[in-house]
Amino acid sequence: MVLALTAILSVQIVRLYHRDQAYQEQEALLEEQLSEEQERAGELEAQEEYIGSDEYVEDVARSKLGMVYEDEILFREE
Repeated sequence: MVLALTAILSVQIVRLYHRDQAYQEQEALLEEQLSEEQERAGELEAQEEYIGSDEYVEDVARSKLGMVYEDEILFREE
């Protein structure tokens, strides 16, 4: 009786150990994904700041619209 009980408990312990290992691997993967998403969120915040800046407006006006300041000379390659 004791031997059967010990065998059953041993099997359960092994199953729990494997399940714990799987959960630890999943946790590590999720922590890595969280870190990547936090980094991406930081990049998006920086981009949002840049888009709201005068520098962005000036860059777009120069590159897309071809605008320049009054005292500037624009040289174009053709």
